[in-house]
Amino acid sequence: MDKKNALRAGALASGTTLMMLLMSSPALALTRDDGDDPGQGLSVMETLALYVIAPIVIFAVITGLVMVLDKSHKKKDPTSSNITTKADATA
Repeated sequence: MDKKNALRAGALASGTTLMMLLMSSPALALTRDDGDDPGQGLSVMETLALYVIAPIVIFAVITGLVMVLDKSHKKKDPTSSNITTKADATA
């Protein structure tokens, strides 16, 4: 019974993928629309800076702000911080 369900799921997934590939034709991207003004392309360094370096820098800034502004490490338990014990007890 499990093989039948796996085969059915595989057929559905491959059929869906095939239909999506057929419906999204990359040849239509060569035809310009009215009013289309694409501009200049990005160089390799501009692409890396925009899509790799900038997100890493933004992530690092957010992480640094969270670590610096985090105040949970300053909280202490007020009941246990003022307890003193004496080791020299006599019996």
